[in-house]
Amino acid sequence: MSRRPLDPRERRSLAVVLAVAAVARAAVVLWASSRIVPTADAVYYHKLATRLAAGAGYTWLWPDGVVTFAAHYPVGYPWLLSLVYRLVGPVPAAGALLNAALALAGVAAVWDLTRRSAGLRAAWLAGLLAALDPALVLYTPALMTEGVTASLLALAAWAAAVAHDRSPYGTSGDAPPPRPWPWLLAAGALLGLATLVRPQCVLVAPLLGWAAWRARGSLAVTGAALAVVLPWTLRNCTRMGRCALVSVNGGWNLLIGAGPNANGHWAPVDVPPACREVFDEAGKDACFGEAARQMIAADPGRWLRLVPARLGATFDYCGAGPWYLHDAAPDAFPDAAKVTAGAAETLIHRLMLAAALVALARWPGGLRRTRLAIGAAGVALALVRPGWVAYALLAALAALVWASGRPRSFVAAALFAVLGTTLAVHAAFFGAGRYSLVVFPLMASAVGALLTARPRQGDTAPHAPDRDGRGGAAASPGHRERPVALQRREDRAGNPG
Repeated sequence: MSRRPLDPRERRSLAVVLAVAAVARAAVVLWASSRIVPTADAVYYHKLATRLAAGAGYTWLWPDGVVTFAAHYPVGYPWLLSLVYRLVGPVPAAGALLNAALALAGVAAVWDLTRRSAGLRAAWLAGLLAALDPALVLYTPALMTEGVTASLLALAAWAAAVAHDRSPYGTSGDAPPPRPWPWLLAAGALLGLATLVRPQCVLVAPLLGWAAWRARGSLAVTGAALAVVLPWTLRNCTRMGRCALVSVNGGWNLLIGAGPNANGHWAPVDVPPACREVFDEAGKDACFGEAARQMIAADPGRWLRLVPARLGATFDYCGAGPWYLHDAAPDAFPDAAKVTAGAAETLIHRLMLAAALVALARWPGGLRRTRLAIGAAGVALALVRPGWVAYALLAALAALVWASGRPRSFVAAALFAVLGTTLAVHAAFFGAGRYSLVVFPLMASAVGALLTARPRQGDTAPHAPDRDGRGGAAASPGHRERPVALQRREDRAGNPG
């Protein structure tokens, strides 16, 4: 990986990529500003943010005038919205601009993460893919959590990559490595904020930390993430009558995925008899969770048989942005536009998926035949309707590349951390196309880094990318990554590498 400052060509590349991303999102926000109103969950995020901005706290005003503390929806995104609403008022278009600003930061993170791993040409490709991804661009006006989460996860992966670059595992030469701790803590803080937006992001922290600096990195990143979340957890313990890490909707979501109406997608909940007289928000969620666990225990086969449907709902079809635009303004964005845009998004992501599978399958290192077989099966499945299996195979390939310990495999580690946890969470609960959005920025990085600048067999150590944008040397096939500084000391002492 590279720690050197950006040279003029790299600065121009980043500027162009960010300009493309900004123009694409500005055009969508400008079109949507007078047409699109909050819809679905965005209605609640907007109202909660408005109350936060007005100083009413994270509370809900009921039709009868009663005000109660809230925790059903995670606080992170309403809190971010409230910061903007305090400045300009509760205007949904201001929230869309917030989404766009965070998206630009995420695109920059994808660009630099890829540059550090594979050089400038790879960064061009990955950056432009993230900048122009139609699923992410069309979702910009949506006051929803998935686009913001995608950006925060990309930023956290970038910070963890910088930490890895500054650890003994990413440093070449005889000088002691710069301290990775500030970057580990930054990655953890970003993941803490992402957890406040979408609680399952906490699962990414130990994986990204391990990729950055093994056990010490895992402890640092996870600890920092939990430290960011802890004040809100304590608030829930005090205000909600029950302790909850971020929100009290896990029981609801488990019941949606396991109840009588469960079909893999969102489905209306039939309130269990035991919960019909429970009106407390946290108590009802706990009751729903207990009822769902009892249903799973009574018929685990049914719950397991729905796993393909849950993952299919998450990965088989995109279309979250077109759905939101149509639902908010069906006259301005008719059904035909929704279907066409959704189909285009799905096609583009299937092509990206196939490219990432090919790249990971061909990556030098151990288990090459196994990876080629998995990659071939994944590419075939990427071109048919049940695409979720291909995404699962992509996660497996990313894990194999990461486990090889080869230099410049950090992009694969980050992709596995996000894609693997997304697969696991939605296999257990329920799925929707918008939940896959968090994966796309890092998949863009994988396509750029792993296709454009594939390392050469026989190389031995990571170096900065050379002037034409190609990455430097990589470890020989099958070599387990180890601290480069330690390797140099052993070489001088005459010990085997």
